[in-house]
Amino acid sequence: MIDRLNASLNFLQQSLNLRAERQEVLSANIANADTPGYKARDFDFRTELDRVVNQGRAEGQSGLSLSMTSSRHIAAQANGSAGGIDMLYRNPTQPSLDGNTVDMDMERVNFADNTVHYQADVQFLTSRLQGLKNAMQRES
Repeated sequence: MIDRLNASLNFLQQSLNLRAERQEVLSANIANADTPGYKARDFDFRTELDRVVNQGRAEGQSGLSLSMTSSRHIAAQANGSAGGIDMLYRNPTQPSLDGNTVDMDMERVNFADNTVHYQADVQFLTSRLQGLKNAMQRES
């Protein structure tokens, strides 16, 4: 039972981590909308989430592991998932003369969509934890 609970919460944790990372990527695109030669970047959320979750299953753990360079180090796990994200360049719909590929309309839509998904993931995680808390409390 603990394993299933851990897997469920791990999925939500990895989803939130990737959503936060994507928000940073989209923010960088928006911030560099007027930078000549800047190439807009993004990643496929679904592909990356599948990769991170399957990587955790293959390694038999819930996240990335830290390497130990000394026998005196304490074993631990990393709290991130951004280490191996496959970043892609966007194909411009309207090429600009200065080589910038940022389409502000597309970036705003993706930013808003990612924000809504992030908030939904947080709310789902909160309700899941609240349900667990209610299940553990004694009835009066």
